[in-house]
Amino acid sequence: MTSLQTTGTSYGTAEDGIDEGGPVGAGKWRMARRHFVTLLALFGFANIYAMRANLSIAIVEMTTGTNYQLANGTTIHERGGFENWSPVTQGVVLGSFFYGYILTQIPGGYLAHHYGGRTIFMLGVLGTAVFTLLTPPLAKIGYPMLVIARLAEGFCEGVTYPAMHAMWSHWAPALEKTKLATFAFSGSYFGTVISMPLSAVIGQHLGWPSIFYFFGLLALLWCFIWLKKVTDYPSQDPQITTEELTLLQRDAISQSQYIVPWREILRSGPVWAITTAHFCQNWGFYIMLTSLPKMLKDLANYELQKAGVVSSLPYLLMGVCLVWGGQLSDYLRKEVVMDTLIVRRRFTAGGFIGQAICLVLASVTSSQNFLVAYLSISIGLGGITWAGFSVNHLDLAPQVKTCHDCF
Repeated sequence: MTSLQTTGTSYGTAEDGIDEGGPVGAGKWRMARRHFVTLLALFGFANIYAMRANLSIAIVEMTTGTNYQLANGTTIHERGGFENWSPVTQGVVLGSFFYGYILTQIPGGYLAHHYGGRTIFMLGVLGTAVFTLLTPPLAKIGYPMLVIARLAEGFCEGVTYPAMHAMWSHWAPALEKTKLATFAFSGSYFGTVISMPLSAVIGQHLGWPSIFYFFGLLALLWCFIWLKKVTDYPSQDPQITTEELTLLQRDAISQSQYIVPWREILRSGPVWAITTAHFCQNWGFYIMLTSLPKMLKDLANYELQKAGVVSSLPYLLMGVCLVWGGQLSDYLRKEVVMDTLIVRRRFTAGGFIGQAICLVLASVTSSQNFLVAYLSISIGLGGITWAGFSVNHLDLAPQVKTCHDCF
């Protein structure tokens, strides 16, 4: 890509010869601050995906009701209150989140640059938490109010990924970008893994409104911890060591103002390649995220708790593949000294090919077990593709990563 026009200087990028730069203590182990930020970011992404996915489980109970078994063996059915919702209505409710989500992607990058990734990321989680807590009362008012609540959740959550990319510009050394970013992003899938079966259990025993109250309050707790413990820049962190600060500043991106080369971005082949990869990966991923529990309930006749557990398996595999893929990617770049472009291409293409093969096999199998297995592997291999393209924005132009991150 064309170089950026800047009004200040940058620290530059050190692609070679970087040591680990972990904190040095007097024989006492302590977590490096960049690893602490990454771990909290993982929990943050776990929270927002839990709040995103919980409706996929709750809507099963909302529209079909719940069966309770009494001590004497009698089974009673409690209505969910929304049995009159047609499949089209349910689809609109489940999809409304993404109409809000798409609106704040690029604005989220601008906000993160001007106000700091830490603050914008926290506000995105906070806004999502507030509307999650408001979901039950708004749903009881009427279907349009629930759609508005989900739109608002998506609107708030849309800033989170661009905001976190702004954080990586300062908190991730050049040869650790993939490892740290994919580890944090894996929280999205581990959050889904936890939230789906947990939502099913909560809904089965406490009712579907409790699902939203539980995850909303959990997200508020995370916001408090993030705000207290994380800073925008390593130089602002009172607990960082000199060694780690030196390492991070060596690869840091200038905080000075810059002119975004929109024309060059729009005409860049690599940018469109990343955009295409994002589109292809997210198309299938979000369809499955919103529809898989309902599909298992309707087609495989799974009970709510079983549907929740089975629906979480693909995301467990995806989280594992994402962490493993990120580690392997940086190992190949750092230790094997494989060209970054080759690593990105092989991970992205290899993951997509594996996903396509498994989807074809899922479409022709007549076995429920093989269907679940093929779908799980197909979704799980998305973690490999993410290790290829999800941090490629930082390879191309780290100073405008928040602009073309979600372009």
